[in-house]
Amino acid sequence: MRIKVIVKPNAPKSLIEKDGDIYKVSVKAKPENNKANIEVLKLLKKEFGSAKMVSGFTSRHKIVEIDKIYK
Repeated sequence: MRIKVIVKPNAPKSLIEKDGDIYKVSVKAKPENNKANIEVLKLLKKEFGSAKMVSGFTSRHKIVEIDKIYK
């Protein structure tokens, strides 16, 4: 299953929020040297079990492949 993700780097707290069919992921990491992407994937893996970025590697708007939504 693919989900749409909007990333907010440099956030004071790392968290995931759902807004309709879009997931808003705030991460503490800066968007340099792929640090924010790595933190986004770690958060999504913790939440969904698996996560693989499909598109949006250099954008705030991403498409991520997950196995299934548990919550």
